[in-house]
Amino acid sequence: MNRPLRVVSPAAALPERRYYVYILSTPTRGLYLGVTNDLARRLYERRLHAPPGAASVAGAARLVYFEVLTDFKRAIARKEQLEGWNRSRRWRLIQSVNPEWKDLSGER
Repeated sequence: MNRPLRVVSPAAALPERRYYVYILSTPTRGLYLGVTNDLARRLYERRLHAPPGAASVAGAARLVYFEVLTDFKRAIARKEQLEGWNRSRRWRLIQSVNPEWKDLSGER
């Protein structure tokens, strides 16, 4: 008995990519926005004071907000949208999901 071949589209065979738009906070609540496809790695790098050639943000190690998107262009657009917001609007966004400004990485 021959089984029919199951055809799987190449896109369906690949795992879904994830991109993170994130906000880090300094101890004085200064904010740093970024996009990455590996949030754990990026947080590790930031806590070790960014690798050479990358923007360094001293003390910006507390993850206070993040979003997960599956499209890189949309992630970049969302980061740019958040960058266009004034400080108080970003603060309200953070406080809507993290009112105590806890580190959401779970590492602290």
